[in-house]
Amino acid sequence: MTNSVVDRPTSERAGDPGDPVRESMRPLPEILALPLTLLTGRPHAGQRPIRFTAGQHLVNAFASLLGGLAVTAVALHAGGWYLLLLLPGWAMTLHGMRNLRMMIFHQCSHGNMWARSRLDTALGRLLAALLMIQQFDRYQVEHVGEHHARHHMTLRDPTVQAILLSLGLRPGMTRRQMWRNTLHRLVSPSFHLRFGLARLRSYFHFAGPGERALAGAGLLAVAVLATWWHAWTFVLVGWVLPATLFFQVSNTLRLCVKHTFPPAGRADRRGPDYFGGLTNAIFLGEAAPRPGRSRPAAARAWARWLCRMAFVHFPARYLVLTGDTVCHDYHHRHPKSRDWPNYIFAREQDHLAGHRGWPAYRHVWGMVPAINLVFDSLSRADPDEYDVARLREVNERELFAAFDD
Repeated sequence: MTNSVVDRPTSERAGDPGDPVRESMRPLPEILALPLTLLTGRPHAGQRPIRFTAGQHLVNAFASLLGGLAVTAVALHAGGWYLLLLLPGWAMTLHGMRNLRMMIFHQCSHGNMWARSRLDTALGRLLAALLMIQQFDRYQVEHVGEHHARHHMTLRDPTVQAILLSLGLRPGMTRRQMWRNTLHRLVSPSFHLRFGLARLRSYFHFAGPGERALAGAGLLAVAVLATWWHAWTFVLVGWVLPATLFFQVSNTLRLCVKHTFPPAGRADRRGPDYFGGLTNAIFLGEAAPRPGRSRPAAARAWARWLCRMAFVHFPARYLVLTGDTVCHDYHHRHPKSRDWPNYIFAREQDHLAGHRGWPAYRHVWGMVPAINLVFDSLSRADPDEYDVARLREVNERELFAAFDD
C-alpha cells in the first residue's frame, strides 16, 4: 500500500463497511481479531471495543522493559547460541522504553495520565531521569505551548526544528534525497553521539537541583553496583545500547511520520480544517490475499502476507510506532481526552460519529508510505517559511536540543 486513504464521514459509510485493508483480514480465525487490531491500529467493522486504563499501559510498559532486561541477562549468562536471545531482549527493552516515552511521558505532559497534576508531574520527571530525555517541565512548556498551539508545524515547533536541523531536510529536496539524508544519519556514529549529548544536556540543563542530585545518585548507584557485581557488560549491552542507539533510531523514524507540512501558498492557517489536515493515522499491515486462487498460488500469497506482517509491519509497530502513535491524529484533535488509553477504539468511535467539528480522518497504510507522505509534503513546502536561517529569529529555544523526543 502506497497511497493515503481518506476515511469517509459516517453519513457516507452505508452500513459501516469498514476499511477495505482491515476487512480483508476478517476471514482469519476470530481469535486473531484483537491481535490484528492492536497490530494494525484499526478495528474491523463492528468490532466490540476493549477497555484499557492508564495504569495498565504503565504496568505493561515496565513489564516489557524489565522482561527485556531479564531475557538479556539470561542470554549473556548462558552464552553460545543463547546469545540469539539478545534480539528479543533488546526488542522488549526498547518497546518498554518507547512506550514509557511516547505514551506515558507524553500523556503526563498533558496532565492526562491520572488527571492529578502532582502525580502526573512526578511520574513525568521520574521517566525523564530514567530515560535521560528532555527535562519534563521544559518539555511540557514546549510541547503544549509550541507543538499543540497556533505554532504547530511552524519554525517554532520542536518537530519542525528537529526535521530541519537534526535530519538536514529542506523544502525542494526530492524524496530520494530525504531518504538518503535520513538513512545516513541512522548509521552515523557522529549523529548518534550528538543526539545522545543533546539528550543529556536537555535534561541536566533544565533539571532543578533536586532532580540533578537524584539523577546523579542513580547513575552513581548503577556504576557502583555494576562494578561490585561485575555487571558492566550487562549494563552496557542490556541498557545503554537500547537506550541510546536503538532508542534514537526509533525516535528518528517516528519523527519522520508525525506530521505533514502545509502546502506553500495556503493563506488560511487557522481552525480545525487546517490543523486536522496536518496529522494522519498510520495503520500497519496490508490486505490479506483474496480468495479464488489456485491452491499453490494461495499458499504463496499467504506465505508472503504472513512474512510481511511478521517481519515488516510488526517490527514497525512494536519498535517504532508504539502505543498510541498509530492514532496520533486523534490525540491532536482531542489532546485532553480521558479515553486516550483506548486510543484505537476512541478514534474509530469519533470517526463513526462524524468527527464533529473536524474534517474527515485520514490514514496511511504502512510506515514507509507514511514517511513518503511527510517527505513529499516537505518537498512542496514554502522554502522561505522553513528557512533554517530564521530559526533564531522566531524562537529562543536552545538549538542544541533540536531533536523531537
